[in-house]
Amino acid sequence: MTISDMLAKNARLYPEDTALIELKAGINYRHEINWREFDDRANKIANALYNIGIRKGDKVVHLMTNSIDWLIAYFGIIRTGAWVVPLNYRFTSRDILYCTQVAEAKAFIFGPEFVERVNEIRAQLVSVQKFIYTGDEALEWAQNIADFTSKASANPLKVELTGDDPCGLYFTSGTTGQPKPILLTHRNMEQSAVLESMHHGQTRDDNFILIPPLYHTGAKMHWFGSLYTGSKATLLREVKPAYIFDAVSREKGTIVWLLVPWAQDILVALDKGELKKEDYQLEQWRLMHIGAQPVPESLIKHWKSYFPDMLYDTNYGLSESTGPGCVHLGVENIHKVGAIGKPGYGWQVRIVDDKDRDVAEGTVGELLVKGAGLMKEYYKNPQKTAEVLRDGWLHTGDLAKMDEDGFIWYINRKKDLIITGGENIYPIEVEEVLLYHPKVYDAALIGVPDVRLGEIAVAVIDPKPGVEITVEELEAYCIEKLPKYKRPRIIVFDKVPRNPTGKIEKVKLREKYGGLKQAR
Repeated sequence: MTISDMLAKNARLYPEDTALIELKAGINYRHEINWREFDDRANKIANALYNIGIRKGDKVVHLMTNSIDWLIAYFGIIRTGAWVVPLNYRFTSRDILYCTQVAEAKAFIFGPEFVERVNEIRAQLVSVQKFIYTGDEALEWAQNIADFTSKASANPLKVELTGDDPCGLYFTSGTTGQPKPILLTHRNMEQSAVLESMHHGQTRDDNFILIPPLYHTGAKMHWFGSLYTGSKATLLREVKPAYIFDAVSREKGTIVWLLVPWAQDILVALDKGELKKEDYQLEQWRLMHIGAQPVPESLIKHWKSYFPDMLYDTNYGLSESTGPGCVHLGVENIHKVGAIGKPGYGWQVRIVDDKDRDVAEGTVGELLVKGAGLMKEYYKNPQKTAEVLRDGWLHTGDLAKMDEDGFIWYINRKKDLIITGGENIYPIEVEEVLLYHPKVYDAALIGVPDVRLGEIAVAVIDPKPGVEITVEELEAYCIEKLPKYKRPRIIVFDKVPRNPTGKIEKVKLREKYGGLKQAR
């Protein structure tokens, strides 16, 4: 069953039940649609695209911010048999041009936030035959989506789709270089939906509060659990602690997926008394889970001090594994907080050395994963595909170790490893220690070149709002908590840049601080 079939099934079985709710807390906006409306509107987009010549195997760029319309357009595209190409809404015009040209897209659907960026490059988008605009006003060079779909049928297209058919072309966020196009299939998507519902015990009584960007495999594939079970979801378009609590309270939210910075913001607001649990109805909130980045153990212990009875899960995944869940902690394993967990539903894992030999228990090696969610390929890049997909195993580029109970502990990205004087420093270990400091809000550790030691560690510290902290105070803390070779040689105070999915953008930090030198 494809995800398109799942939508059609929900429209057939639960036509009048709420499928999606959209909130804009800042302007007190609320809109909802049921499963029948969702299905009909997706069919209209599919038929309208088919009427202009979009066929199976074509590509359609999808550039919108989170909304109900985002998901309707997404399903409309895939129902033609075309590949949907969802783009990061933070991409520059140059990024958008690059991705569209790689995809050789025939159509381009975009929202009002992107008019200037798209107009700047549209003359160079020679493959694009149709620009479709989701805003209200008219553009001379793009057709308004209401006009585009006005005469289209709401009946389903008769396009045969199999699990092996490509479905989506997802470009990585580019935190380690130029975005890479990842080709996913309908079977990949189906696996993700089943896995999500299995991991989190979703039922039709759940309401998933969806906050992260939909273009990313993480947020949308977590929502696939709602799609699979026919349960409602609420899209919250602004991220503030009070807005999150209000959405959970008003909409009776039961599951929330947070990024680390958002969970940290909630905890800071609770600590300062700016947010009070008793002001909201939160009793039905049964699960908080986090993914997309390493999760500090200290943060979860802090969270459980406020929500001792709430279930918690950690999810590990990559765009190459169709998003989260190839490894997950499991709500029953709170005693192992800090680990990323065990193989997810339908997945296998290995930890290997540089020669792809399994390493001993407790030894750091590269994490490999294998399952039905593995991408088909890096599109148009067979060399890179062959580097990471070998004998059916995806080489993640992440370092990990397995403990005596079979739980996997994330260590770091291979590329982020710092080697100083012949000693390996795994930044996540140091970052975890720094985040335990009561005055530290966020922290990142990078390596910068050093003539004598090869590299030295630089800590970028973002203090908690309204507190003062000195370099000397942090140095004394590190002397107490860390062995000498792991201690940052340089400490700077700055915001820690994170992409929309919460990952630290270490390339930006290396560009900014790569020239720092230690005082001898």
